[in-house]
Amino acid sequence: MPNRHTAPKAFTCVHKDTGHRETNFGGLIYSANTVFLSRSCFTSQVKLNCWKCKKLLDRTPSFFCDSCKSIQPPEEGTSYFKIMDCDYTFTLDTQKLQTRYFQLQRTLHPDNFGQKSVKEQEYSESQSALVSKAYKTLLKPLSRGLYMLKLEGMHLKESTDSVAESQFLLELMEVNEALDEAQTPEEVNKIAQDTKGMLNQRKMKQILAPKD
Repeated sequence: MPNRHTAPKAFTCVHKDTGHRETNFGGLIYSANTVFLSRSCFTSQVKLNCWKCKKLLDRTPSFFCDSCKSIQPPEEGTSYFKIMDCDYTFTLDTQKLQTRYFQLQRTLHPDNFGQKSVKEQEYSESQSALVSKAYKTLLKPLSRGLYMLKLEGMHLKESTDSVAESQFLLELMEVNEALDEAQTPEEVNKIAQDTKGMLNQRKMKQILAPKD
């Protein structure tokens, strides 16, 4: 995982849309009740138009055009959390996730587009497959956590260190759960300090580890 052994540096990020202030410790951002990995404070969205009637699509992602009701192609780069209408958090509501999955598949499944144009059939197959992949990825804690790291530009290597990497991931997820349960700013600050200590400890282990 790139830079995970770098000594934590604290800085503050203020979201331009909400004014919400968050503090970053070595890539771990924490606010009043949540912590997540982040490399960027801001995101941008590109407005798209319907491929058929050319009207502006108001929602992201848009599975269907509100004007002509035509199915739309998958939007490149849309996160699985947006597709499944879930909060960007490790401790998401899996029951809500499952409900969303069945709702989408009832409308997007290729069986519903047998009498439509070839293009619409192709879009249906692509959308249905993407929803299935998003659902399977977010359903299980480990694949969900790995995907969250991937969104932030951090990838676990497929190597003999995979067990250690997975353990590090689980440690980060435990920080999430602890912050969810924190009731006071003092508790949040203690968790932040413990997290900094954990990152420093892993840095020292990396330094002292024997070289191949």
